[in-house]
Amino acid sequence: MATNTQEQQSQAARHQEVGHKSLLQTDDLYQYILETSVYPREPQPMKELRELTAKHPWNLMTTSADEGHFLNMLLKLINAKNTMEIGVYTGYSLLATALALPHDGKILAMDINRKNYELGLPVIQKAGVAHKIEFKEGPAMPVLDELLQDEKNHGSYDFIFVDADKDNYLNYHKRLIELVKVGGLIGYDHTLWNGSVVAPADAPLRKYVRYYRDFVMELNKALAVDPRIEICMLPVGDGITLCRRLK
Repeated sequence: MATNTQEQQSQAARHQEVGHKSLLQTDDLYQYILETSVYPREPQPMKELRELTAKHPWNLMTTSADEGHFLNMLLKLINAKNTMEIGVYTGYSLLATALALPHDGKILAMDINRKNYELGLPVIQKAGVAHKIEFKEGPAMPVLDELLQDEKNHGSYDFIFVDADKDNYLNYHKRLIELVKVGGLIGYDHTLWNGSVVAPADAPLRKYVRYYRDFVMELNKALAVDPRIEICMLPVGDGITLCRRLK
């Protein structure tokens, strides 16, 4: 009996650790999804990059395998060709996007750390999709403001994925809504933020989770009442909210 109790406690602890990437009730259920539908269909380059990233000390920042799988299919469904990604890390979601786009597809990718991007770049190059990516190192906001100065960039993006500084998500949204086309999608990652969006105010949370929680909740409230978009919040990974521009 003690052994069973210890195993349950151990599993609960493990689930707490990976909760930022899975909001399912048990790790076993999440593992079932990965082993049944994600890993068997995961392109070899994505598997290689996922395993490479797992060895990095900041691997908590990576997009989960099931979310990468979802993004890859979504981009094919909407026939995306011109896309943007804010927050790249080692490039797992970037690779999922690049593999889904046609040969002449384009991704404007931005991150403050080129070194992390270059960690995954050899895998991206080997996959034959590096020519689709324009990488810019540094904060995204100045780049977005520059893009907005040129009218031809307005409504020019089919899909935009944001997985970056949560305290700037609303600032990004104010700009991205002008850059994505009518009928195009913006995907905001981590919108369920480790499940903390429903945690009591005095809940024991990690410092970074507690710090960004209010920003995530503010974004969620703003998106829910924005008349320019329709939204769908999905419990994939740590929560992704898709925003389809209406006007």
